[in-house]
Amino acid sequence: MAHGHEDPARGQADAARVHADLAATRPPVPLRGPQRAALDELERAFAAGRSRAWLVLPPGMGKTLTGLEAARRLGRRTVVLGPNTAIQEQWRREWAAFRPAPAPAGTDRSLAAQVTVLTYQSLATFDPEAEVAEEGGARRGSAGHLRRLRPQGRELVDRLRAAGDLTLLLDECHHLLDTWGELLAELLRELPGVTVVGLTATPPDRLTPVQARLVDELFGPAVRGPSLPAAVRDGHLAPYSELAWLTEPTPSEADWIGAEAERFTELTTQLLDPGFASVPFLAWHDARTVRRAHDKTDTRALPWHRFAREEPELAAAALRLHHHGLLALPEGARLREEHRRAPDAGDWVRLLDDWVRHCLSGSREPRDALAVEAVRAALPSVGYRLTARGISAGRSPVDRVLARSAAKTGAVREILGAEDAALGARLRAVVICDHERATATLPARLDGVLDEQAGSARLVLCELAADPRTAALSPLLVTGRTVAAARTTAERFVRYCQDAEPGLRLGLEPAGTTEAAKPEEREPEERVPGTARPEGGGPAAGSGWPAPDVVEVTGTWTSRRWVPLATRFLESGGTRALVGTRALLGEGWDARGVNTLVDLSEATTPTAVVQTRGRALRTDPDWPEKTAHTWSVVCVAEGHLRGNGDWDRFVRKHEGYLGITGTGAVMSGVAHVHQELSPYAPPPAHDFARLNALMLDRIGDGRAAVRELWRIGTPYEDDLVHTLRVLRTGPGAQAPVMGARGEQAAPPEPPAAVPGPRGLAPRPALGRTGAAATVAAALLAGPAGAPAAGTPGVAASAALAGWAAYTAARALTGARGLRKAAAEPVLSALAHSVADGLHAAGCLPEGAAAVQIEPDGAGGYGIRLDGVSQEHSERFAAALDEVISPVGDPRYLLPRYVVHARGLRAGHRITGRAAAADAVVHHAVPGVVGANRRLVEAYAGAWHRWVSVGEPVYTRSAEGAGILAAQAGRSPLDVTTALRVAWR
Repeated sequence: MAHGHEDPARGQADAARVHADLAATRPPVPLRGPQRAALDELERAFAAGRSRAWLVLPPGMGKTLTGLEAARRLGRRTVVLGPNTAIQEQWRREWAAFRPAPAPAGTDRSLAAQVTVLTYQSLATFDPEAEVAEEGGARRGSAGHLRRLRPQGRELVDRLRAAGDLTLLLDECHHLLDTWGELLAELLRELPGVTVVGLTATPPDRLTPVQARLVDELFGPAVRGPSLPAAVRDGHLAPYSELAWLTEPTPSEADWIGAEAERFTELTTQLLDPGFASVPFLAWHDARTVRRAHDKTDTRALPWHRFAREEPELAAAALRLHHHGLLALPEGARLREEHRRAPDAGDWVRLLDDWVRHCLSGSREPRDALAVEAVRAALPSVGYRLTARGISAGRSPVDRVLARSAAKTGAVREILGAEDAALGARLRAVVICDHERATATLPARLDGVLDEQAGSARLVLCELAADPRTAALSPLLVTGRTVAAARTTAERFVRYCQDAEPGLRLGLEPAGTTEAAKPEEREPEERVPGTARPEGGGPAAGSGWPAPDVVEVTGTWTSRRWVPLATRFLESGGTRALVGTRALLGEGWDARGVNTLVDLSEATTPTAVVQTRGRALRTDPDWPEKTAHTWSVVCVAEGHLRGNGDWDRFVRKHEGYLGITGTGAVMSGVAHVHQELSPYAPPPAHDFARLNALMLDRIGDGRAAVRELWRIGTPYEDDLVHTLRVLRTGPGAQAPVMGARGEQAAPPEPPAAVPGPRGLAPRPALGRTGAAATVAAALLAGPAGAPAAGTPGVAASAALAGWAAYTAARALTGARGLRKAAAEPVLSALAHSVADGLHAAGCLPEGAAAVQIEPDGAGGYGIRLDGVSQEHSERFAAALDEVISPVGDPRYLLPRYVVHARGLRAGHRITGRAAAADAVVHHAVPGVVGANRRLVEAYAGAWHRWVSVGEPVYTRSAEGAGILAAQAGRSPLDVTTALRVAWR
């Protein structure tokens, strides 16, 4: 029966008994520091009058134990809701471990137990008859979702309402944001006396705006534990390394993809023909994105920054079209890392959509109608279709082939074979797939291209069991409805289960690797008009080994029983490779021994990524030195406009996720897999083998190196800092980027001499303003003894400062000294100049002393500003990126004079009248200071001390416009840049 308030005296007595029983129990193990801190913060929140809270802890940090201890301290009857039966069983086991042993947790809707553990499905089972109102419209009202519940769900709501004051624990509460959020909001309005604690591993900063609003309504501010890297640094989680295996489609898949590409490639070729339509495609976008006239009556160009803000996707596509050599660079635009690649299918589609909707659709020209039909016919080959409202996206068959390519299953065999060779008996691997088996047959267009079970856990099991290298791992399939393995493994698992639970009656039945879907389950054909159906059938590529004798383990049991048994079987070494689905093993499942995880899932949400990777991060008491490897398998079809679909999924998985690089930096995004990887495009296919070899190098002894890189036990700040990665790309005609030998060059103070318009000049006098630096420079660059302008005091000070600098410069006599000065590392000088300049302008709290420049192990350098907030580090990185990247449309430029020692006579004394400089290049003044002349002068003072003498040039003047026109789009240094985010 429900314990409600029908009898107040009885209810009070029951509440007192529950409180006393809970007060007498204690957690089975001492709580960790982060758990204690989280519980203390929860207690403060509840003491302040809050009744709802949201607790965020990384996977493996003991959310279950923390939640139960929070409920125990509250001393009320408790109901736990979780996403599946495996997690439900985990809560029951955790509660049973408290001491002294409490009454068992209940699993039924009666709520009679002091702790009841249910699944969300116990509540959210909707009645289809209640989906619509009698008049045919959808039901509305504040209780719309509650009204749709099946009788069992409504009964549970009634019992929760009658239970009075209780604690409701919502495990993996991120599920509520997408599936049950509105329902829960309605439910909690019905339960004003309930104290709610949500538990999740998803940080609040990774929620969408809609999710964030719902969380705020349901829970209020989050109680945050440490970040994932902080938990590793403190030793609470195992150190880990993110790895990737890059592959191309199999030959038969590649042939099919190549044929699919032809129709759209023909279209892009036609688009370049000026006669293809009445208004040529390129002419339209020249007017639309390059010249950007407001309208026909106002021919003034819309400022680029406004256009890019109003049409961000179209602007980005236009810049990639410029990089491809097909469009001029719009005035005011600047190419960033994301623009320096060829346009992909999405870019072409955005450009086409704008052209078709705004140019061709209203035309009565016959050739325009033909052009529209050509676009319509070509779009399905890249996963789009033309509708009356424009171009809409769909699932491209090419995406399907890449996501489920046979090459990816082959990669799993290579990965696990290599991990086995390195770890041997220690290997505990799990392979995560999206589904156990395909529930629908493939589209007809993919007959003969993919196996019908491509990407399924069943096919992965079959492939692993067939390959002699991975068959030795005794792979075992575990899903919510199936346990299967090769016969010998299955027989050993049955004996293991019956020894553990003698009452179990289990058997073995043959299991095929494919199951034909019913005809009505076949997906609709997506054939492009005029294309033929592929010939042949069967898988595109086979393993080359005989099909293994795979069997299913059957009996009167459910996943609630077989998942714990399979987990213990894995940890004992009975199997060393578990294959399962993300729904069952991707979250909440605990196996401390897992040290290798291969992610074959397509899920890219932050929640799915954090949860899946968390399966390998728990510390292993049997291997204190455990280091986890998490592998992503990525298939790329180079040359196809939609061939980066799997790469884009890989990028989204790692966006915002922190991992360690080969140099020990903890970074967000794919850069932590390898510094060469960019989120905007995959590496060329000819580099895949080299990058895969680098990944394999991290196996075995590499684990110990990764553990060292994590620096467990050392201090940290647990915040993020923005870093600019700089990579040298040119032949090196200009002054060195990072010093003569390529090492980090970070002088503690500015160089003794800097280039100027008349050659090498001693460094201008110290001073924050550009004016003071200019006076000192003038004293040195003009005729000897020339009087200084200004007041006597200012002139005397400037003369003294100038004479001191001049004296210092004369010490650098002869070609040897000149060569030394000319070889000052340009990148280092620019970085220190930007920091000092922004500091002088009041835009940064720290200057050059806070600049850190470190090699990244892949030929580049990472530059950041330490000891400042995340906002200030981002400001510095963005400003430095503006300064060293190709010039866009800044308001001011500063010259950098380049001096080469080879053209000067040996023994020439360095003075202000030294030989003329060899060249001058101009750098943008960062926009953060460029709008104010006073700030520009302050910034220029640092430029004069670190980089070069020379006055700021206003680009809106006639002289400045000419210089800008000559410099715009050109790179002032032979480097490429990339903005990255790192943890510290």
